[in-house]
Amino acid sequence: MIRKVTVLGAGSAGLIAALTLRRLLPGLAVEIVRSPDIGVIGVGEGTTRAFPPFFFETLRLDPAELFAEAQPVWKLGIRFLWGPRERFFYTFSYQFDQRWPDLPRANGYYCEKDVENVDVWAALMAAGKAFPKAKDGRPIFARHQQAGFHIENRKLVGWLENACLSSGATFTDGTVASVDRDDEHVRALVLESGQRIDGDLFVDASGFRSELIGRAFDEPFLSFSDSLFCDRAIIGGWPRTSEPISAYTTAETMNAGWCWQIEHEHWINRGYVYASNFISDDDARAEFLGKNPGTVGEAREPRIVKFRSGRYARTWIGNVVGIGNSSGFVEPLEATALSVIIHESRSLAAALFESAFEPTPSIAALYNRTMARVWDEIRDFIAIHYRFNTRIATPFWQHCWHETPLKTAQPIADFYVENGPTSIHKTELIGLDNSFTAEGYLALLIGQRVPHRKPHRPSPGELQQWERYRARNASVAQHGYSVAETLAMIRSPGWRWQPGDAAP
Repeated sequence: MIRKVTVLGAGSAGLIAALTLRRLLPGLAVEIVRSPDIGVIGVGEGTTRAFPPFFFETLRLDPAELFAEAQPVWKLGIRFLWGPRERFFYTFSYQFDQRWPDLPRANGYYCEKDVENVDVWAALMAAGKAFPKAKDGRPIFARHQQAGFHIENRKLVGWLENACLSSGATFTDGTVASVDRDDEHVRALVLESGQRIDGDLFVDASGFRSELIGRAFDEPFLSFSDSLFCDRAIIGGWPRTSEPISAYTTAETMNAGWCWQIEHEHWINRGYVYASNFISDDDARAEFLGKNPGTVGEAREPRIVKFRSGRYARTWIGNVVGIGNSSGFVEPLEATALSVIIHESRSLAAALFESAFEPTPSIAALYNRTMARVWDEIRDFIAIHYRFNTRIATPFWQHCWHETPLKTAQPIADFYVENGPTSIHKTELIGLDNSFTAEGYLALLIGQRVPHRKPHRPSPGELQQWERYRARNASVAQHGYSVAETLAMIRSPGWRWQPGDAAP
């Protein structure tokens, strides 16, 4: 019977896991081991649209506290400087996997040349706005959960710590010196002080160190290097001055990888993910600084971080469950880190509840199969970004065109090439629980202008109606609120959060 869970690690993974267990299973005791020797990474984080409903609806946390303590700004999606188009927007909405009632084909068939303003949310991103304006003058937050957040990691961790304390979780500060274990069962964590921290279940949220899953159990690590070739990142940034706050992450093609730009209210976070087999660290740094001269001499000197993409074969072993980077890692091209942590934490809570707190080996095996599929689907979705990005023809990108396997995403790409952006059979191809949904795959395939064999030749009447829809979306966006305007509104003395505001 599991009565106490010990969480090793007090970064976002450990804190989200602890908070989830305390909020959903309040009878569990949860102790978090926080090492004073391990600092917070301190980079910007982008979320998917899974973040707001999970914290504000499932865990029932107060959005006012998040905005007061973590100070996030909104993210409607990703602006891709990618592929042959000048740009395209991957939103959290449904641009392509829908059909306007008076048009005969799905939206994707009308996007051969131009993908601007396909829906309101893409139009908002293009116009530099965050939310449409309602008739009463309030921003329209709640519409199919169309927004996530940009959050500075340090502020997110601070908010999560306070939420964990309020939920009844406890903290113990100390560094693990050894692990008292028997085969695949951990009895206790032994700290350098000699203190023993016991538990019935241990959550390994120790990040890339993977103290329990990787080091103590020596679980095999399955590399994704045959699909994802990048293995390093240069991280930098600069204080915001007069730049407008964009409601999206930017992903920009570089010579041997790509650059992110994550927007915060007072800081712009920038990083270059690259493949060291194709560019030296010095040349990557020179390319990064040439693209971003504001990083030199500012508050954060660019630094290089090495990483490996992949996952452990099992992430639930005996009485240990890995969460976050201790279970696997892929580069942040689709900002999946926090969404995977949410998925893992929610699934763990469900497994404990459904097993009456006595999880069987088959429960653990099911969890492992589920999380393996989640990691592999992310790998293959990101592989689509590399396989079809024809923006520049450097040696790295030519290698990606010819050598990137799509694996589980190959049937999806093949179906698209044969049939175009139809939505038929999408559940059979993609699955109901795939986090990217058919919309995500269509956004990447259409956005990168992957050719298909079923083009639609719209009539003049269809084109006129299509352009009316696009013009309407652009008009709504132009009259919407920017990030700065929306922040000013929610900070005004008379502001009150209303039902639905919590989940954009």
